[in-house]
Amino acid sequence: MIGILGGMGPEATVELMRRVIERTPARDDQDHVHLLVDNNPQVPSRIAALIEESGPSPLDELVRMARRLEHAGAHCLAMPCNTAHYYLHTLGQQVTVPFLDMIQLTTERVVQLQPKRVGLLASTAVLKLGLYAQALASAQVSLLVPESQDSVMELIRAVKRGEVGGETPGRFLNTVQALEQSGCDVLLVACTELSLLAPHLKTSMHVIDALDCLTDAIVQAGQGRLSEGSR
Repeated sequence: MIGILGGMGPEATVELMRRVIERTPARDDQDHVHLLVDNNPQVPSRIAALIEESGPSPLDELVRMARRLEHAGAHCLAMPCNTAHYYLHTLGQQVTVPFLDMIQLTTERVVQLQPKRVGLLASTAVLKLGLYAQALASAQVSLLVPESQDSVMELIRAVKRGEVGGETPGRFLNTVQALEQSGCDVLLVACTELSLLAPHLKTSMHVIDALDCLTDAIVQAGQGRLSEGSR
């Protein structure tokens, strides 16, 4: 059983579940991964806590979620929110079951490609905290971000409002194309809200979606095939 700390945001959590089902080589119901999902939209804002310093820390609520999932029988835990991984080390100390580290899993996939320039699409919190910059520091990878981070945040807010159609995909594509024109050979989608827009992508860059990396690890863990080094 894989426990999911969800609700950050709700649609990203549902998208994770959909991808897990889609990628599981199942022939019948019993072949699918057993997921226990706490889709909790009341987790305090990570942006307000970490960047604006105007809101409460989400850590206490995340700890409560992790412990609930562990007590309910989860064998390992996953969290489909890049920004919340800032708290992962502390969270891991509060439970006895392992976490699937989406930042680590995604970084490993990026490094395998040996890219020169990676275009990073992430929340302002992920950028300012340097979550991927630190993880990729030893890989001699140049990270490029869009000129207007405000436009990226507006895309994230649009998805949170449920605006995944209309003009949103087009604005997302414009942002991606600007990174491509800057010479990036890999695009890293490091916000699970933006993962909902990734299917609309048309680019020559190799696309790595952090939500895909977590999905694959959940499928492997659910089938007992995940190596200890990936936890």
